[in-house]
Formats: sequence, C-alpha cells, structure tokens
Amino acid sequence: MRVCLASTSPARLMLLRQAGIEPEARAPQVDEEAAVAAVEAAEGRRLPAAEHVLLLARRKAEDVARRLHAEEPDFDGFVIGGDSMFALGDEILGKPYTPEAATARWLDMRGRTGVLHSGHSVFRLSPGSAPREAHAVAEASVTFAGDVDEHEIAAYVASGEPLLVAGAFTVDSLGGAFIERVEGDPSTVVGMSLSTVRGLVRELGGSWTALWNRS
Repeated sequence: MRVCLASTSPARLMLLRQAGIEPEARAPQVDEEAAVAAVEAAEGRRLPAAEHVLLLARRKAEDVARRLHAEEPDFDGFVIGGDSMFALGDEILGKPYTPEAATARWLDMRGRTGVLHSGHSVFRLSPGSAPREAHAVAEASVTFAGDVDEHEIAAYVASGEPLLVAGAFTVDSLGGAFIERVEGDPSTVVGMSLSTVRGLVRELGGSWTALWNRS
C-alpha cells in the first residue's frame, strides 16, 4: 500500500517515518494566501483558525491527489495533506520569519497557553475508482513556561529554529524545554496528529498497520 505525503514539511515527514511509514513526498501547488483570501472574500468573513487549516489541508491534498491520479492511474494507496496554525487568544500566529518577530512573539507567549490547530485531509486512490476523501481538525493546547528569560529567548531565536514554524516554537527539539504542558495528541503540535490520520485512513476503508513499510 503506497503513501504519498502532500507536503514538504520535514516535521510531517519525520512523524510518518517514526510511525513506521516511509512516504513518497510531493509538493502541493497551492497559493495558500490566495486560497484563503478568495474564500474569505466570497463569504464576507475571516476564517477562524480551525477552518483556515482545514481549507488549506484539503486544497493541498486535493492538488497532489488529482495530479497523482492523472499521472499514475495505477497508484493504489493514500495521499495525506496537512496544515497547522497557532492561536494565542484571538490572535492567529503563523511563521514569524524574522528574528525580531520571533523575539516579540516569545516575550508575549511566555507564561500563557495557546492552541495549535492542525487540519488533515486524506485521499484514497485506487485504480479504476474515483478518489475519495476524509478530513478532520485536531487541536492541542500548549502552555509555555513563565520564567523564560530574555537571554534564553535570544539564544533560541539565534538558533534559527523558531523562524519558520507556526507559532515560533517546536515541542520536539530546542523549544521543548520552554514548554510546560501539552494537552491533546502531542504529535499535533509537531505538525500532524497521527491518531487523527489513522482515523481518516480507517474511515476510507484502510488499515493503518498495512501502511507500515519501514523496518
């Protein structure tokens, strides 16, 4: 049973590998900002975090599934797509990109609790059949240590790790020491809820253990 990851995220790839799955990886061709802007303009509202990540997860998985189905009609397996976003109060926090933004983010986050929203979309592709999809959103709350000082923040930002991750933190690397508590599926905070993906695979008639292809 083949598995294709509709993402170039190293964290999502690592999670699947740790779960016994070595997926093929394809980069989705989706203009994320334009996709969200179009929906928000059409509906006249700002999408909340859960709807935002689900929209993008579905668009990315759909794009890869459509191209894969057309290019390899004998593909028999699953396409997995995801998207994540961190919310602190009413503020949605994406990737900070710059050291200045990451520093300001951490000064504001310490001692507080936010919610990591992770959208998931799974497509079942099989020869001679139309693609089928199942989707879901997983959430996990993250509480940051209140005593993180400015020296630690400066060192963490200088490492470069928080610049290109949603919320400006990781739980499975250098940032883990600054996180006091995670409530929910821990893998959600890394980038993808494995338990949620397993449920979607089963919803589409698959077996999670049939996807194991790593020794």
